[in-house]
This record gives sequence, C-alpha cells and structure tokens, in this order.
Amino acid sequence: MLDKLEAIYARYQEIEKEMNDPQVTADMKRYVKLSKDYKDLQPVVKAYHDYKSLLDTIAECRDLLESEKDAELRDMAKDELNESLTRREAMEEEIRILLIPADPTDSKNAVVEIRGGTGGDEACLFAGDLFRMYSRFCEKKRWRVEVSDFNEGTAGGYKDITFTVSGEGVYGLLKYESGVHRVQRVPATETQGRVHTSAAGVVVLPEAEEFDVELNPADIKKEIFCASGPGGQSVNTTYSAVRLTHVPTGIVVSMQDQKSQIKNMEKAMTLLRTRLYEREYNKYMEEMSSKRKTMVATGDRSEKIRTYNYPQSRVTDHRIGWSMHNLPDFMDGNIEDCIEALQLAENAEKLKASLG
Repeated sequence: MLDKLEAIYARYQEIEKEMNDPQVTADMKRYVKLSKDYKDLQPVVKAYHDYKSLLDTIAECRDLLESEKDAELRDMAKDELNESLTRREAMEEEIRILLIPADPTDSKNAVVEIRGGTGGDEACLFAGDLFRMYSRFCEKKRWRVEVSDFNEGTAGGYKDITFTVSGEGVYGLLKYESGVHRVQRVPATETQGRVHTSAAGVVVLPEAEEFDVELNPADIKKEIFCASGPGGQSVNTTYSAVRLTHVPTGIVVSMQDQKSQIKNMEKAMTLLRTRLYEREYNKYMEEMSSKRKTMVATGDRSEKIRTYNYPQSRVTDHRIGWSMHNLPDFMDGNIEDCIEALQLAENAEKLKASLG
C-alpha cells in the first residue's frame, strides 16, 4: 500500500512541476486537465502523509518498548502502540477506498432528461413529480438548476423535460438516477380507486466541456425559430429559440429557455457537445458494466431501477434492495440516503474487483 501511495505522491509532485512550466500554461487544454488531476490527487496525498506519520509513530513506540527500562514509559508506549495499530487498520480501509479509480466524469455538471413513459397522462404527472423531487434535492445541495427544454403534458406534468444541474460533484451523485422509475398509485382520473402502474425514464449525462469535444462548425446545421410556452410577450414573436443538427451523426438539440438568441445558441452548443460526448461515454459504461456484475451506475437506461408505491408510502431501489417507508419525505428531495447506499454498494463492488 505504501508503495502505491508513494507512486501517487511522486505523480502529484510531477504534475505540480508541469503546472509551473510556461509551455504547459500556454496550452489551456493540457493545463485544465492537469489542474483537475492535481485536485483529484489531493485527498490521496493527504492520506499518504497521515499514514506515513502513523507508521513512524508505530515504529517509534516499538523501538521504545525494546530499549526503555522505565515501566511507566513502557506502559505509555504500549498504550500508544495499541491505539496506533487500531487507527492503522481503519486508515488502511479508508485508503483502499481512496485508491479505487474514480469515474473521470464524477466532478462534472449533469444534464438530466425526464420523459414520461407508459401510463399516458399519469406518466407525465409522475415525470413532473420527479422533476420537483430533483429540484428540491438540488436546492438542498445548493446546486443550480436550469431548464433548457420541455413539453408539458395535457393534464399537467411533462411529456419530457431537460435541465442542467451545476455545482460541486454533481454527476457523481446524480448518475445513479439513470433508468426507469416506476410509480404505483391511484391516478386523479381514476373513479374506481384502482391502483395504476406508470413509469418515467430518467437519463443523466455528464455535461461536456469545450475541451472534451471538438466540434467542426461545418458539421452543424443551425435553425432559428419562435419560442413556445410561458415567457411573456416576446414568446412567439421573437426568433430566439435555436435548433442545432449535427449532420454526421443526425443528433438534434433545441434550446428556448433564454430570450436571447445568443445565450440559447451557447447553451445549445454545450448540449450538443454533451450528446456527442455521451456516445463515447456509453462505450465506457458498457465496458465497465461487463466487468462488474451488479454495476450500480449502469449504462442500461431501460432497466427498472426504482418503484414508488404510494398506497404503502414505500420507495424501493431494486439494484441494492434498499427501501424507505416515508415516500412523501423522499419525494420532497430527501434522496441522499438512497444515493449514499448506492455509492457504498458500488465502492464495495469496486474494492472486491480490485482485490480479486
């Protein structure tokens, strides 16, 4: 373990040296990547210094026990040695988790899509409920939510809604939400009081930055049109909404949440980069899921991941068998316990794979 930590520390010092090189600072793409790597290694480097200090203490206590004749000093050294050995076990467990390779996209912002699935109007209403749930969760985390595109359901909610979440480590938490969310409840339109089952699909993507994807302007077809939906007098009179088509792949994105055509164009370009980045990221996810059997954050978005049972006030995550019997609290954005359980399960799986 110490050898691994020393190798990481050597790499950390190497990155620090490179970042002070004028040739590197002139290459913004390279500098941004090095800065991220440097920041990612900081917790491991701190753990390395703490662990090395603890090992020095253990060695000193053992030396003292061998050389010291004074009974009182020997007792003190023995107590400190036992305490340090216990701390070493706990610290080594923490370091093993720190040494698990992190998903390179965990620190990114996220683009989230919610789409009403089977269940007609009820599925659209449930998609609206999920959007409120995520909005409340993001609010508690002090993350910024920006809606980029939506289509309202005829009875309320959304046929689909796309939004960007910005903040610290957003994708690393929200990635676990990708998949099919199933709801069991009595719809408002149901006169017989029967419980119906509906579903909504959630897709969470890491937001691509300018340095992640290079776009050739000649490959992009641009269209300008009038925005629709709420927004005051400028809606349907000002050509501010933007539609971009990436000709080589056929990917289409649209943006209409800003009154400014320029701002919509900027956001549409970011979304297009994210869609293109997704293609490569999906390959990475498929490769990871083939290596790990349960793969909590799977790339399979057709998988049913969670059931929201309103009559029993229960939410169940099927990937790890986690349940909570306070559905109103969960729907109010208090989803962190579930996400933490998913993180623990994935870390345990990664640790098992690294030891095996």
